[in-house]
Amino acid sequence: MKIFDLIAPVYGLFYGYQKRHFNEVLGVVQNELDLSIYSNIIDIGCGTGAFCSVLHQRGFVVTGTDNSQKMLHIAAGKQENKAIDFVHASVLESLPFEDKSFDVSFASHVAHGLKAEQRKIMYKEMSRITKHLVIIHDYNEKRKILTDIAEWFEGGDYFNFIKKAKSELENSFYNVSEIKIDSQAVWYICKPSD
Repeated sequence: MKIFDLIAPVYGLFYGYQKRHFNEVLGVVQNELDLSIYSNIIDIGCGTGAFCSVLHQRGFVVTGTDNSQKMLHIAAGKQENKAIDFVHASVLESLPFEDKSFDVSFASHVAHGLKAEQRKIMYKEMSRITKHLVIIHDYNEKRKILTDIAEWFEGGDYFNFIKKAKSELENSFYNVSEIKIDSQAVWYICKPSD
């Protein structure tokens, strides 16, 4: 999406904040989900690479993909991200990875920006490349007006996504559970299909 190339410099300004936030999120979930038993993780829609960086600093082998070349340029330009593999690719097309290449795949605040049919494609592709867990980090139905305004400008399917996120996921994966991250967000923990 061209909008993300346009806003990449703005996202880049929030890189440090995003890293702190993702560290906090991992702290919240650590008692409910032990990610340390896995070794390699892919972050779909990685943006400027903040979550990739946090995962790498915690010892994971990390790959980040994004459809925005400018987002990836910012991510790869960070010295701390030199060991992370950033790949320009769209999850709506066949990703350039073999089946079951990754232990865990993440998509953080990506699903709500896609139309329902696109989400099905993303879920299927994430399931294809993932051995153990697909984790969708996204909004729940409790949100702030500022979030509504920003998402309206972004033009995704935010308002429909938050109404039917879990049922859509349950139609795409074997098992779906939730971990509350904060007042507005949740991790949907999904078991990929074989």
